[in-house]
Amino acid sequence: MTEYQLNVSDEIAYARKWAFSHNPRYYNFEQLGGDCTNFVSQCLFAGGAVMNFTRDTGWYYRSLSDRAAAWTGVEFFGRFVLNNKGVGPFGKLVPVDEAAAGDVIQLGNGTGFYHSLLVIDVCEGVPYVAAHTFPAFDRPLTSYSFAEPRCIRILGARRW
Repeated sequence: MTEYQLNVSDEIAYARKWAFSHNPRYYNFEQLGGDCTNFVSQCLFAGGAVMNFTRDTGWYYRSLSDRAAAWTGVEFFGRFVLNNKGVGPFGKLVPVDEAAAGDVIQLGNGTGFYHSLLVIDVCEGVPYVAAHTFPAFDRPLTSYSFAEPRCIRILGARRW
């Protein structure tokens, strides 16, 4: 298995292109609980992450009816990326004040996490993000209301 870095510039270019619309290759989950993690997953895939087709516990998207929960679900995505030892993206938790472009910030309400954002820039210590469900590009994290954030540093991805 080979580890490699994702291309953050490609992730951000994808986020810029699709932040205020939807790529027709992917289902729009806004009416099914939100599209935020689907969008973040698409950005990571555009940056070079390889899908993990492990049934039930992987990270992949083929269609609305053939996808992993981690591709579209906030908590599932966090669990997958933070624990992944196989193919696909992997990461670790870092303090939000250490956020960098390409990281994923998830917003929590004290009992769980409910929204995923892609960090596209950091200016004067403030992460700026791109997101779906509530479309955003270059939006400061400080403009969101949340009880707790977690920042997942995407360390890279693995492929066979």
